[in-house]
Amino acid sequence: MATTRLIPKTEFDRIIAAPTLDRFDRLSLLADMCRLNTLNAVKRAGSGHLGTSFSAMDIMAVLYFDLMNINAVGPEDPNRDVFLSSKGHDVPAQYSILFALGIVTRDQLLNLRRLHGLEGHPSVRIRGIEANTGSLGMGISKGRGIAKAKSLTGRGGSVCVMTGDGELQEGQIYEALQTTAHQRVGMTVVVDNNRVQSDKPVSDITDLRDLESKFRAFGWHVERCDGHDFRELRRIFLGFADLGDQPRILIADTIKGRGVSFMEHPQALREGGGLYRWHAGAPDDESFKRADAELDRSLGIRLAALGLSALKAEEIAPPVKAASATSPEYVVEAFGQKLVELGARHPHLVVLDGDLSADCRLRKFEHAYPERFIENGIAEQDMVSMAGGMARHGVLPVVNSFGTFLAARANEQIYNNCSEGSRVIYVCHLAGIIPAGPGKSHQSIRDISLFRALPNCVIVEPCCGGEAEQLLEYCVERATDSCMMRLVIGPSPRTLQLPAAHRVRPGVGVTLVEGDDIVVFSSGPVLLHEVLSASEALGAAGVGVRVVNMPWLNRVDPDWLASVVDGVRAAVVVENHSPEGGLGDTLLTAMTAADGRTPIPVFKMGVTGYPMCGAPGEVLAYHRLDAASLTGRIADIAEGLGTSAAGLDTASIPRIEADSPIG
Repeated sequence: MATTRLIPKTEFDRIIAAPTLDRFDRLSLLADMCRLNTLNAVKRAGSGHLGTSFSAMDIMAVLYFDLMNINAVGPEDPNRDVFLSSKGHDVPAQYSILFALGIVTRDQLLNLRRLHGLEGHPSVRIRGIEANTGSLGMGISKGRGIAKAKSLTGRGGSVCVMTGDGELQEGQIYEALQTTAHQRVGMTVVVDNNRVQSDKPVSDITDLRDLESKFRAFGWHVERCDGHDFRELRRIFLGFADLGDQPRILIADTIKGRGVSFMEHPQALREGGGLYRWHAGAPDDESFKRADAELDRSLGIRLAALGLSALKAEEIAPPVKAASATSPEYVVEAFGQKLVELGARHPHLVVLDGDLSADCRLRKFEHAYPERFIENGIAEQDMVSMAGGMARHGVLPVVNSFGTFLAARANEQIYNNCSEGSRVIYVCHLAGIIPAGPGKSHQSIRDISLFRALPNCVIVEPCCGGEAEQLLEYCVERATDSCMMRLVIGPSPRTLQLPAAHRVRPGVGVTLVEGDDIVVFSSGPVLLHEVLSASEALGAAGVGVRVVNMPWLNRVDPDWLASVVDGVRAAVVVENHSPEGGLGDTLLTAMTAADGRTPIPVFKMGVTGYPMCGAPGEVLAYHRLDAASLTGRIADIAEGLGTSAAGLDTASIPRIEADSPIG
């Protein structure tokens, strides 16, 4: 990794205190200094969102450095001004500003997307952050609640909420717009109107058309300006303060990637053939160095012209990484390729997407069958109900989004579709806690439990590309009920090889390793890798662990299960999900006799509490689901059964370190 650097707080203090600086020159310098720190923080983290952070930076700079009272009274004062970002993925920009103000520490900023550092999306655990966001559409409602609470308690302070323009596709936005106006809650909303979603123009996904007329129709006062014009931004915000209980919206026309020429969306879209490549992920070394040099050069020229000395940045050594375990396999890639193949065989198969085509590997289907690819934008509930209508009239919809958004946000719509008996395939991408950098808003650990409550829905999770192809084929060609498939979108830690003659059968798993002491069930490439690594260490210490890949998360063949647990003294279920309502509960129910007893003890190991943000290895270790932790936990169970793990060695077990640029 390229060497990164940090502009220290003392340099921000110098620019803030410079007596000769014009207000707007100062704001321009501070904003670009924060851009430089944001770029370096994201590069160091290995993932993050630069495009939207750079488009929103100038708006945040005016609010934090010039208008809000948070720097004077502190982020804990009940009379503070409140700013929150509803879109949330621009939080690297907010962190950089909070660092410049001394609210976020140097160590925190250098540990963006690391365990106990700064989370990948806003979290109230971080000083200065007012709401957990990242799941889109909630911010205006949250802001209205904050403003109403201030009014009821007699506390002072303004409330400002930032939304993205693509975020305006979420239905909750419009519920909030009408109730805020009806309740006469005097708050401010800023739309970061950069006109680009994850990698395509907003107008290509769902055209928002005349925003000003829409907002005025809801009863809001509306202004519009260049979102990088500090004078206009300040003038409008000051004018908003005189409007009392009239809610107000500023449509700020911005440039995604502002400040780095090749990241700015007009140029980036041209160079990308209509696709924007700087939404998520860290830039490669060459691109990072170009961007860093461009920002540094621009700042140097302006500082010299203003009679100020050059900035003194602190070089930061790259973080030390542990030995990693990764393979070239992406299970989701095999899913996307198989979808194209099945599309050729089944003209009634239609794919629906929630603005995640690239992440979900749907682009090949989109290009092969554009008439059967439906882009719904950031509107999961609408997408799922549309799929339900299609399913009632001769079409097989395959609905795609990140699992935490699809399973939870659209759960009532999914329940409704299933109650109609129509068949829909739901694909929950980014299943489980890895990649962990985006944080809890994106880590899906509730999806199995939400789907498991539906009596006519089959839930599956493949452990490798070959199994993904077979399970998708089952869902399309053999299943009679609706199906949900969980998919990990990062690289597989190892490429798992199933027996050559293996063919998936409902309720039947595959034994990967034989052992006579304990049987361990798991699914998916991430935790099966950890379980296999643990079984190898335990086997060397004299504990025989039978490892079973169980891709059927809510269907169990009782005869197969009886044969798999025969001869062992305990069963352990390790899952990339909450221990409540997942595979563990499915197997526990299947093994429980009429008298409430199980033939052998059953132990569930899953993601307890809220999932942590960080690098994959450190997050798995925190939740005690890495190979070393599992080795110790299973050894303790074996010890309780009378089998000692003599000379157990966990120090040499490699950790997963490779993350994904998603989210």
